[in-house]
Formats: sequence, C-alpha cells, structure tokens
Amino acid sequence: METELRTAKAKRGGIPQSLREQIVLEHAPLIRYIVNRIAVRLPSHIDLDDLHNTGVIGLMDAIEKYDPDKNCKFKTYAEFRIKGAILDQLRSLDWVPRSVRQKSRRLERAYGEVEQRLGRSASEEEVADSLGLQIDKFHELMNQVRGISLVNLEEIRGSGQDGDRTGSFADIIEDVTSENPFASFKLAEMRQLVADTIAGLPEKERLVISLYYYEDLNMKEIGNILGITESRVCQIHTKSVLRLRSKLKGVLER
Repeated sequence: METELRTAKAKRGGIPQSLREQIVLEHAPLIRYIVNRIAVRLPSHIDLDDLHNTGVIGLMDAIEKYDPDKNCKFKTYAEFRIKGAILDQLRSLDWVPRSVRQKSRRLERAYGEVEQRLGRSASEEEVADSLGLQIDKFHELMNQVRGISLVNLEEIRGSGQDGDRTGSFADIIEDVTSENPFASFKLAEMRQLVADTIAGLPEKERLVISLYYYEDLNMKEIGNILGITESRVCQIHTKSVLRLRSKLKGVLER
C-alpha cells in the first residue's frame, strides 16, 4: 500500500478516495493496538471508541502530510501521527488533575537536580530524601503520577523569553532531510541523548524500558518476567520517563 501512496504523491494529482479507504483498513489494527496500549493507564471513564476515532483522524492527517522524499516509511510516520492525535485528545480532555501534574513536575525537577548534583542516576531513596519524604510516601507519589508518562515528547518544550513554548521534539524530527544544519544537528544530539540516558539507567529500569518499548510487552507481562507486581513495574517505568523528560528538557531549552 505504501508503494501506491508514494505513486499517488508523485503524481501530485491528489490521493484517490479508494486508496485512502484501503490505507485506513490496512492500518486499523495499528490504531487498535496503539489505543489498547495507551488505555492500560487511563481511568475507566475515558471512551476508547472516541480515542479510536481520533486515531483514524491522525492516520488521515498522516496520509495528507506524508512526504516520500523524506526517507521515512509511511507506517513509522503514521504511527507517530496516530499517537500524537490520541495524546492531543487526552490532553484536551484534561483528564489528569492539575494537582497531579504539579506533583509530576516536582518529581521531574527532583530527579534532574539530584542527578545533576551526583553526576549519575539517582536512587529512589536519594530522590525521596531530597523531597523530604519517607520511601513509602515516595512510592505513593510515584503511583499518583504514573499516568503522566503517557504524555508524548511533543510536550517536552522549552520556553522562549516571551513565554512561548518552542523547540518541540516534533519540530526537530518533522523534517529529517531539511537542509537546515542546525535541525540535523539537534536531531542527532537528541537521538544520542536518548540512547545515553537509557544506557545510563539502572539495570531494572533499562530492562523495563526495553521490554515495554522494544518487545511490546505490557506491564503485567513484564512483571511476570521480573517477578514483581504490575504496580511496581509502573513505578519503574514512571521513574525512567521522568529521568528522560528532565534530560530532554535541558537540551530543548538551550
């Protein structure tokens, strides 16, 4: 199907409706898969059918904006657009209370400050101590903010002097073949930073990230492999995301 889409794009005469429908049908399992993975950490009142419909809109957007000349497979680009559309929809619903967002930012800052001071990954005890919390209270806090890790990299932005949010990760990867040398350098820097951050994680966190994002296992399956509870896996995943967000923000704000 990608070949047909590339051909239609090359002709610049518009994409036939029949081709659009075929692409949507072919990628329906991908949309369902993305929705189901996201739904694991959503409250029960969120309508998954609405998220699925939003995913279809994201796919249609991908069909329109896909550029074959940018050396990117359509499925990869479509997945990025589908996830982005769904997460944008969730943010618009504002399903995470402001108090939880504030707690997440507090944790994120704490991880960043402690790790910058120590020059290495911080333990739970070290971060808890910096926050003046007992370890059980720290774990409660981690459980409260774990849904925040759904937020995609599009939200990790710096702020300009006028207060505008600038330099999103999506801005960087949107035009990977841009002749802008700064954009190319920034993308390479971001990729290396992500790789270095993951490599520097404690072993169990690194394993959770690998199993979740690369092996496509869910939290319960990972817990069974590691011999820990699903809740504990969620805590470990949240810690890793907080570390990553803190480090990526540092790059985007420069």
